[in-house]
Amino acid sequence: MRIALIAHDKKKKDIIAFAREYQEFLKQHTLYATGTTGRMIMEQTGLNINCFKSGPLGGDQEIGAKVAKEEIDMVIFFRDPLSAQPHEPDINALFRLCDVYEVPLATNKNTAAMLMKGSI
Repeated sequence: MRIALIAHDKKKKDIIAFAREYQEFLKQHTLYATGTTGRMIMEQTGLNINCFKSGPLGGDQEIGAKVAKEEIDMVIFFRDPLSAQPHEPDINALFRLCDVYEVPLATNKNTAAMLMKGSI
């Protein structure tokens, strides 16, 4: 399975904690991430992640392109719905692509956990 990981700035600690909790599951799959999120997860967990550019530089769009090419099977995007900054990735385009290509997308840890448990 090919899994993409993205997080807004205020959710980076949460996605790192999530990656630690599901490390055994995640290490069995091909992982992709936006640059900063991927680097931080790798540093904290040792997981092997293929990193794109950071979100503000188009990393989320690179992941979106892989969704459109049917090269991503699941997206985990921990977003900050209350205080996302203008430089952070816009989830709307990625939402649309995931819906068009029927790729599961989780925006919070509980939904992501359900996707992990449903994929075992």
